[in-house]
Amino acid sequence: MESTENLRIAVGDETVSGAFARPTGAVATLVLAPGAGSGFDHPFLVGLAGALYDAQVATLRFNFLYREAGRKLPDRAPKAIDTWRAAHAAATDLSPGLPVWAGGKSFGGRMASMAVAEGMPAAGLVLLGYPLHPPGKPEKLRDEHLYGIDRPMLFVQGTRDPFGSPDEFAPVLQRITAATFHLVDGANHSFEVRGATRPAAEIGAALAAVTADFLRAHPA
Repeated sequence: MESTENLRIAVGDETVSGAFARPTGAVATLVLAPGAGSGFDHPFLVGLAGALYDAQVATLRFNFLYREAGRKLPDRAPKAIDTWRAAHAAATDLSPGLPVWAGGKSFGGRMASMAVAEGMPAAGLVLLGYPLHPPGKPEKLRDEHLYGIDRPMLFVQGTRDPFGSPDEFAPVLQRITAATFHLVDGANHSFEVRGATRPAAEIGAALAAVTADFLRAHPA
């Protein structure tokens, strides 16, 4: 990916790593947060960002504070949301004239949706492998905040994702007027498809087309 700018993003008295890339003729900026077990430089996010660059979508990838400090346990929601606000503000400053969207993989996307529900002014959400519930605990839904969001939302979900099946998402999506649901047949939570071994960067890149098409279909 050409013209990637490494950043330090201030979150209160601390900072986190980030990377921003804006192609010529960009139509939007998408801020991308990693899943709970990875960082902003995970090949999945790097591959997705590179393919979005080719599709004329700028991206800003960033770490959460716990990852920056080398801890494994994810930050609690208030701290993660503070980091999201800081990253979104940084992307907005770097993206004059462009709508700035929020999203990410699993935990990162969930925290983005909570930040938007609390007023973060994103153009909309791109949620990749949204963790609707913990695996094996479908009764513990993480959905209530979604119903108060009036921005366009794209959910990209694997049909074999233990964090939320298509049937489990169906009643949730019926209550969200601005939601688009895209299924990846045979994919698990990491979007790996049984019998089709691919590197993580390629898996991430494969989600760029549906993402870019969604952003273009919802100009701010």
